[in-house]
Amino acid sequence: MGPDDPEVRTTAGRIRGSVENGVAVFRGVPFARPPLGSLRFQAPEPPEPWDGVRDAHAFGPQAPQASFPGAPGEAAGPDAGEWLTVNVWTPDPAAKALPVMVWIHGGAYLFGSAADPGFDGSKFAAAGVVFVSCNYRLGMEGFAQIPGAPANRGLLDLVAALRWVRDNVERFGGHPANVTVFGESAGAGAISALLGMDVAKGLFQRAIAQSVPGTVFAPDLAAGITDAIAAAAGVDPTYEGLSQADPMRLVDAQMAVTGRMKQFPQWGAVRLTDTPFSPVVDGEVLPRAPWRALLSGAARDVELLTGHNRDEYRLFIAMSGRLGTITDEDAATVLDSFAPTPDGPAGYRKSYPEADAGRLFELVFSDWLFRMPTLHLAQAHAASGGKTFLYELTADAPGSGGMFGACHALDVPLVFGEPGSLGLALTGEQPPAEFLALGDLMRSEWLRFAASGDPGWPVYGTERRTTRVYDLQPDVGPYPEETSRHLWERHQFDALGLSDLPPGSLLANRVAVADWPAGAGTR
Repeated sequence: MGPDDPEVRTTAGRIRGSVENGVAVFRGVPFARPPLGSLRFQAPEPPEPWDGVRDAHAFGPQAPQASFPGAPGEAAGPDAGEWLTVNVWTPDPAAKALPVMVWIHGGAYLFGSAADPGFDGSKFAAAGVVFVSCNYRLGMEGFAQIPGAPANRGLLDLVAALRWVRDNVERFGGHPANVTVFGESAGAGAISALLGMDVAKGLFQRAIAQSVPGTVFAPDLAAGITDAIAAAAGVDPTYEGLSQADPMRLVDAQMAVTGRMKQFPQWGAVRLTDTPFSPVVDGEVLPRAPWRALLSGAARDVELLTGHNRDEYRLFIAMSGRLGTITDEDAATVLDSFAPTPDGPAGYRKSYPEADAGRLFELVFSDWLFRMPTLHLAQAHAASGGKTFLYELTADAPGSGGMFGACHALDVPLVFGEPGSLGLALTGEQPPAEFLALGDLMRSEWLRFAASGDPGWPVYGTERRTTRVYDLQPDVGPYPEETSRHLWERHQFDALGLSDLPPGSLLANRVAVADWPAGAGTR
């Protein structure tokens, strides 16, 4: 540590960071107490103050989780429970009123950490914003429905992190009344929930939601999943039983259940994904599904930029080695489960007459899981009078011979300009110059939106659906996925509950015999 290492006094005590690439960086700063012991499965509590100067050079430990499928590294253990930390990159702690951007990582509500090298905030800080990232509780710790415990503890962690930003960011040069939250996949799902949560009101003024997943759970489904995981762990599905179990024991149990979700037909469409967790519409922490909340005007004063990638589900098909192997039976199963009424599977087959089984499988999974939930979020916000901007990413990933297309998560290495743990397979070691230029453009428009509320293209409206199209030759035009939009225009995304699907039905039998691979779910 050198004499020029920057120091900042936070509400809990002084911290010492470092200067890297011309910006000041502070890592691993607690925004809440370790959620263990009497705080296990409880709402986050403010951090304990400390004396002296605390080093803020290393990231805090990530929340308990298994290793991400296909990624190197070991599962993350509890590490004394100090999982709830923030990291700050700032161009100058002595600056005044800089825009603030708070990144919320994705990972299927099961995986992920702000320490991923792909989430480095240097480029954002160098461009003149205070960049903040944070960890939050995942899996059973953060999202299980547990008797006697508040629901959505992972979301409450994010609220606590945003309160920390409100109370401390001026000391890093930021403006607490100019905060933009942004995130991708499960991070975007968390943001969509925050938009409708009373306890989050006023903590951010703008939101960027990249590939919003359409899964939020009703309490009965969430409780049924808790019961199954508790049974796999060999503990009672009660607060007492679960709070006494080692966190990694519950991680092992949740991953065992994740690997055999097809055995639970009562979980409805969720059984075909690979994550047993989502925000729970509990009526208190999360009063309503995000789409209903936005339609009612709950976030009318928040400016929203949202969008999706063209080939969202291609990532999971490719990662599981199933490209080119999808059968008619596979396609029929997902069409029966996901295709919206009134036309159901016939609507997809009629609307995409040239699509083979693999293409139909990918289309309906992409639409149900990411594309249409994102579009409907934009439509609900715009219909309520909220200022809304929409985009679609259509540029193909240059890595792995182009097999991924414009897949899920491709936007992350583009926006950050860093490959991260997943991005290298998508971008290749030396992405083409035009691909890098596209990422620079996206990041500049994210920064412009955070600073002014205007990314540089016209607003999205319910009649004029103006959309920013991010291709190697970027453009602005009508929403590109009109065929799917028409199929889903009468659908209401809402909380998913337990299904009354009879175990002996044709669909249940299809699910029972299907050989679904690991990795076939949200990220």
